[in-house]
Amino acid sequence: MEQLKNLPIGIQDFEGLRKDGYLYLDKTDLLYRLVSAGKYYFLSRPRRFGKSLLISTLKAYFQGKKELFKGLAIEQLESEWTEYPVFHLDLNTAKYTDKDVLRKKLASSLLEWESQYGKTDDNDDLGHRFECVIRRAYEQTGHRVVILVDEYDKPMLQAIGNEDLMNEYRATLKGFYGALKSMDGCIRFAMLTGVTKFSKVSVFSDLNNLKDITMDKRYYSICGLTEDELANELRPYVDRLSEAKNMSVEKAYAELKRFYDGYHFTYDTPGMYNPFSVLNALDSCEIGSYWFETGTPSYLVQLLKEHDYNLEQMANDEMGADVLNSIDVTSNNPIPVIFQSGYLTIKGYDSEFGIYKLGFPNEEVKEGFLRYLMPSYTTVMEGKAGFQMRNFVKEVRTGQVDAFMERMKSFFSNTPFDHVDRMLENHYQNVLFILCELCGLYTRAGYHTSQGRIDMTIETSDYVYVFEFKYEKTAEDALQQIKEKNYAQPFRASGKHIFCIGVNFSDKLRGIDRYVVEEE
Repeated sequence: MEQLKNLPIGIQDFEGLRKDGYLYLDKTDLLYRLVSAGKYYFLSRPRRFGKSLLISTLKAYFQGKKELFKGLAIEQLESEWTEYPVFHLDLNTAKYTDKDVLRKKLASSLLEWESQYGKTDDNDDLGHRFECVIRRAYEQTGHRVVILVDEYDKPMLQAIGNEDLMNEYRATLKGFYGALKSMDGCIRFAMLTGVTKFSKVSVFSDLNNLKDITMDKRYYSICGLTEDELANELRPYVDRLSEAKNMSVEKAYAELKRFYDGYHFTYDTPGMYNPFSVLNALDSCEIGSYWFETGTPSYLVQLLKEHDYNLEQMANDEMGADVLNSIDVTSNNPIPVIFQSGYLTIKGYDSEFGIYKLGFPNEEVKEGFLRYLMPSYTTVMEGKAGFQMRNFVKEVRTGQVDAFMERMKSFFSNTPFDHVDRMLENHYQNVLFILCELCGLYTRAGYHTSQGRIDMTIETSDYVYVFEFKYEKTAEDALQQIKEKNYAQPFRASGKHIFCIGVNFSDKLRGIDRYVVEEE
């Protein structure tokens, strides 16, 4: 097999990537269109989706480094290659634990720019200093300034749940970014990227000159990997994966699609692949959960639990574009931040009413997110979700009903004691959803048949389990409902062993108090 270029895993610096000979998937035609069509932009994409590389590529372009773009699409499109003063602010390089961290980060960047263009006066206000250095850069070079901000929202994301710190960060950033409006005549181009878009009383309330291209069809593929890129530029790497795993190329593509495809940032566009996961899989020749290994923000679970959100609703929610496209820090709805963070994506669109249908984008996200949630809703220790599910599924596959039911009882025994009845029932539903969805990755599990809404079914090659759950009734009542509604009927022709299982949750015991099993 031919010697392949190294894949740029975790490399976010365009200049280093090009000079060191890494593979680069050419997005510069979209970059040129962006620069030519407007002046102020905002883009939201999940973490590890290529935002930092995009910002770095824009930086090299505006610095006039023509040699780095040799052989790329933009080489034929750009003729001037003007060098502009570039102010690049990367807020991803600090941990924002208190209000001074953000101010120090901004002050440090200003000091660097002022060392090159000078400081006008002794005023230490961050917004004022930013305005002055923009003006001086323009006056000294004769070229308007380019402003590139990477991960603008990281301070506020880390402050979720801390209202005082959130307010402090919003005020600081509003004053700082205000220069983008006040110094409009001195600015050639500006772009902010982040995972989320905070709206209303946040930093964006005054930045109404920013064009949000997050859901713009023209730029849906500016970050991430497309089907065409995987089929063409990355084909040799897929061939290498298929050979290493002793599978057909078609099977290799199917596995990559199942695990890493499915991100839709607007309606009626092709799905995008997670670039970090795909490149890791192609480099190591192993299909794995690479995105989740880099860490899932704790604020996501915090939001879901704080608002006692129903997880089944979360995974099948519907929203309007106005809700999806921005986060209102005063809202109790956690879905926009979970969607913008990449854990949910657009699955469908009702054009008549402008409503988006949401869901998990792919198997990597679904399995990783549910495993991440499991310790927060059950007795499973952090890092042990995969181990517990493996044992549960083994017992299900081998017909060990009492064994997996005792394990199931333990899953439900972590109910918070301060939950009222409604919240308690919702907690049971959330645990059931996590359990069923995770089990469904290894067996056939679902909720619905033509006979009605079954609480839970699990089907393996040899067994079918039909569950009905009751709250503050009896396990016998649950079993009787299975019989009366004939929930087992769709499975009788399969020739498999069928177990009907009635389960009751007890308020007093805060978990399953009894289950009864009947084999057909």
